[in-house]
Amino acid sequence: MAFSLNALIPKFMRSDAVTIPVLRLSGTIGVAAPLRAGLTLAGLEAPLQRAFGIKDAPAVGIIINSPGGAAVQSHQIYQRIRQLAEEKGKHVIVAVEDVAASGGYMIAVAGDEIIVDESSIVGSIGVVSAGFGFPKLIEKLGIERRVHTAGEKKVMLDPFRPEQPDDVRHLEALQHDVHTSFIALVKSRRRAALADDPDLFTGAFWSGSKAVALGLADRVGELREVLKERYGADVRIKAIATERSMWRRRFCRLGGDRGAIPMIDGIVTAIEERLLWNRFGL
Repeated sequence: MAFSLNALIPKFMRSDAVTIPVLRLSGTIGVAAPLRAGLTLAGLEAPLQRAFGIKDAPAVGIIINSPGGAAVQSHQIYQRIRQLAEEKGKHVIVAVEDVAASGGYMIAVAGDEIIVDESSIVGSIGVVSAGFGFPKLIEKLGIERRVHTAGEKKVMLDPFRPEQPDDVRHLEALQHDVHTSFIALVKSRRRAALADDPDLFTGAFWSGSKAVALGLADRVGELREVLKERYGADVRIKAIATERSMWRRRFCRLGGDRGAIPMIDGIVTAIEERLLWNRFGL
């Protein structure tokens, strides 16, 4: 019986063991406050560089769990993943956890293949703008609003003024432009896989298994098992950290951002973030 010394070497040190770097992108996109960091290109640039910089890795895995957020940050993260994939010659495998919706799905389509759990929530290809209006409240409180502008549209959609039809039309036109770009991006990446379904780009969302049937994802599965199937049972999964360092988190907690304004900003951001997750029952 032939005996190989290779069998005595730990898997992660074997020359025949394939290494696949994996990043986990979790949270809302671009929504950030002093104590609540959202997903942004600036925050992800370094871990993306580390992941795609592993020379011998034939692929990069990206785990996504995001209800969406800022359209620009979503697109910039998508673009950077594709730039690095093409520059380094890497296959990108995206795995969806609980949700990849709206901007989260925009990032997901940076993958050359998308894996989902059968109960993942996928889709929401649309654009939304939400807010509050307080004109009657300040009137009841006896507050006089004083705003002076150079440019008649500088107070467009001001929450302390009654909503103006022209302002709403302008916002809808802007949303249409962003939505059209989003649709074009999905079509360019998913191509013939997409089903001919009238609800596909309405902002609707589906379970992972239904998303596969619609062509929004490629298969139901689990990332580790897919990597073993693709690259062998000895595949080495290398987690790439994307969280802030411990000292930085402590610095923020100890008062790196003091005062009422950061506190209020943090509360509002937390509410906005919670509403994004709640939309998908999470």
